Amino acid sequence: MDNASTSDPGTGGRRRTGGRAGNARRRGGGSFQQPDWRMIENRDAPTAPLDEAGIEAIHAGAMQVLEEVGVEFLNDEALALFRQAGCHVDGTNVRMGRDWVTEMVAQAPQSFTITPRNPARRIEVGGRTLLFGNVSSPPNYWDMTTGGKVPGTRERCARLLKLSQMFNCIHFIGGYPVEPVDIHPSVRHLDVLFDMLTLTDKVVHAYALGAERVEDVAEMVRIAGGLSEAAFRQTPRMFTNINSTSPLKHDQPMIDGCLRLIRRGQAAMVTPFTLAGAMAPVTMAGAVTLSIAEALSAIALFQYVVPGCPCVIGTFTSNVDMKSGAPAFGTPEYMRATQMTGQMARFYGLPLRSSGVCTANVPDGQAMWETCNSLWAAVQSGTHMVYHAAGWLEGGLIASPEKFVMDCEVLGMIQRYMEPEVVATGEAEIALSAIREVGSSGHYFGIEHTQARYETAFHQPIVSDWRNHEAWAVAGGHWTSERAHLLVLRLLEEYAPPPLDPAIREELASFVERRKREGGAPTDF
Repeated sequence: MDNASTSDPGTGGRRRTGGRAGNARRRGGGSFQQPDWRMIENRDAPTAPLDEAGIEAIHAGAMQVLEEVGVEFLNDEALALFRQAGCHVDGTNVRMGRDWVTEMVAQAPQSFTITPRNPARRIEVGGRTLLFGNVSSPPNYWDMTTGGKVPGTRERCARLLKLSQMFNCIHFIGGYPVEPVDIHPSVRHLDVLFDMLTLTDKVVHAYALGAERVEDVAEMVRIAGGLSEAAFRQTPRMFTNINSTSPLKHDQPMIDGCLRLIRRGQAAMVTPFTLAGAMAPVTMAGAVTLSIAEALSAIALFQYVVPGCPCVIGTFTSNVDMKSGAPAFGTPEYMRATQMTGQMARFYGLPLRSSGVCTANVPDGQAMWETCNSLWAAVQSGTHMVYHAAGWLEGGLIASPEKFVMDCEVLGMIQRYMEPEVVATGEAEIALSAIREVGSSGHYFGIEHTQARYETAFHQPIVSDWRNHEAWAVAGGHWTSERAHLLVLRLLEEYAPPPLDPAIREELASFVERRKREGGAPTDF
């Protein structure tokens, strides 16, 4: 797989990047320019704040937690499996030996692929690949027209799904981009997954919230791909992400959902939500140690049940505001915890998930500097899947289409930063002939070396305004979030759904209607 190629979903072919053709391919829906959809290769060496002694100290601490303190598993099947494996089970508390844990975790693959209904959107999780996903799960939606938050609806959710499809820097759909509270919880997963599978053709996710939800989503993904059950099981087509209930607890539906999916060949991600000073020790090393113990306890179980099943270790370790107790994101401590967990993920040979998060309440400067801290921590840590990379506000309580666009500006910059052309040192890039031609008295604007490259030489902004103040004022003096809002409106007008066989669409709709008649899923989990 060539991550640096500019392949077009639907064709899979390599294309030349320069000149008018390159410029045309960078136009997205007519309203902005962007590179073709492709995975990003993280070419930078990971940041390593821990020395070898630090890595060993966190590993030893996590193993002691698992051996001496144990983890609560509120799942009867999991408890039976742990007993079968020879772990010490006392009620719901499970203590497990380090040798067993490391033996189990070592079976997990260091990389794997997930193939959605459009095979050209297949993603590779692991190695040097860097993938971005949309905001997931906020109950509220930012309304620029009123300057406030409103409840999520199916229509608002669909808007964010359309943006997720249109922006090529978004590689996977991490969950509902906003909770559509106008749909009853018993059937919400059916309607949203129908929208997700018809409005996008990218990798999708299932919430592990009860057996029916997981099985319904898996079946819908199978139908959307036109797959037999055997083909669905043959390679990952989707994934789930679960959060432990820190400190040291895994609940019934999430473990159940993961067990169901790994038995059908799908991928599982375990992301402890450890807030230093609240649900984890106030020191970042202590919080990371707790997070590692919680994640490995579940991953070891999954590897015991299905050896070699694809698993990802996640990090969501940050700190609280010690004045209020509220979560804080994009902080220096968050960045270091992400980098530290990246080192531990490499130590265990596991792919890594982190997030693009912020605490800010509105799409403003604070939102962007906190998110940039989070995103660059993801880059520095060697993260493979970045959840919530576009659209997150208020600690995950608000989804904003304007913030989505503003974040995609940053994601596009990161993608451009990683392109090998930026640091190429061939004869044409060293440009001695151009230097000789201009000498010491001319300029480079008009020479052939510049003219042949001017359209593709540099990052092209989506909403950044590079004009001077006078030109900006004449054009309306729009602030960044206002420009993003106008772009959102244009993009939604230009949106066209990706191709889908009408027979498959009809089969999906029939499945949704049948499951609704059957009552959907329980709401008490």
